[in-house]
Amino acid sequence: MKKVGITGQAGFVGNHLYTTLSLDDTIELIPFERSFFENTAALENFVSSCDTIVHLAAMNRHEDAQVIYSTNIALVEQLIAACEAKNVTPHILFSSSSQEINDNLYGQSKKEGKEKFKTWADNHNAKFTSLTIPNVFGPFGKPNYNSVVATFCHKITHGEEPTVINDSEVGLIYVNELVALFINVIKDTEKVTSLSAYSAELAIQPNHYKKVSEILALLNSYKKDYMENGIFPTLELPFEKALFNTFRCYVPQEHYPVKFTKHTDPRGSFVEIARTQTSGQFSFSTTVPGITRGNHFHTRKAERFAVISGKALIQLRKIGTNDVIDYYLDGTVPAYVDMPIWYTHNIKNIGDEELITLFWINEPYNPEDADTYFENV
Repeated sequence: MKKVGITGQAGFVGNHLYTTLSLDDTIELIPFERSFFENTAALENFVSSCDTIVHLAAMNRHEDAQVIYSTNIALVEQLIAACEAKNVTPHILFSSSSQEINDNLYGQSKKEGKEKFKTWADNHNAKFTSLTIPNVFGPFGKPNYNSVVATFCHKITHGEEPTVINDSEVGLIYVNELVALFINVIKDTEKVTSLSAYSAELAIQPNHYKKVSEILALLNSYKKDYMENGIFPTLELPFEKALFNTFRCYVPQEHYPVKFTKHTDPRGSFVEIARTQTSGQFSFSTTVPGITRGNHFHTRKAERFAVISGKALIQLRKIGTNDVIDYYLDGTVPAYVDMPIWYTHNIKNIGDEELITLFWINEPYNPEDADTYFENV
């Protein structure tokens, strides 16, 4: 098994990379904590335990640009010093930035950091790969920090009005797409450009080009159609599916459960479960009292649980965290809960009668590409 450590493991890209690699049984993850940079022995133990180190730890924003520069250079130097102290040469992947060609201290810190790693690799016959990364978006990004998409999603889902300051075209890559490239480099399956006998570079290109106003218009449509009316948008285009899955992760917890409109007449009752602008699979289950279904998560699928008869407890927990969200539903007041990606979820019959649940998911089940990973809530 290849032993991989990720500095910045708790950050936006780092968390996605870590959780995705945790699904790969050919990889052993070496845990990293930010405090290692303040503890020489811990950092040295970390580098000596890894076959591959993905260096993502960095400062992106600060009111003083000099602090950004000094911090990022120091992190590179500490990592190199730890490798030299333990006389180890793990393959180091460095997260550089398209801003390294710009005249600012953040870009300068990335450019100089890359050169320091290259010099170390050449001097120690070590393997080094620099990955120049464009603008990244995806679930769990920090508003006003990671990307304009994160900022817009947070504002729109929380009743604020975003403003477009510069309506330029932005080149973007979805975090899942970026993580796939990182994993290919870790596994030596991605073609890279040689910088020297021991160093290489991969200039990652954006997969999506959108004007800022286009992104904002899509997100506003998701609020109107999805949050206010429960309608799933078209999910056929890769960018729109990625943007929608990103948007869903900013919907406030208290938005759920959403009550259905129940139409009743002498014949019985009728409830519309989901209205969609996309394809998908509808299904239902019956569950006897005391039984729990599920305990799995998805990385790309959109899914709705609708309780129409009986009493249920639906639980969700974001992968990598311990906080469990509980939703109590009763079929006498039909309601639904949607499952965000990267949240393991289950449903339990907590009543005395049979539980009937309807499900909608945007992809029919494919056992060869199920996107279903089992983990208890």
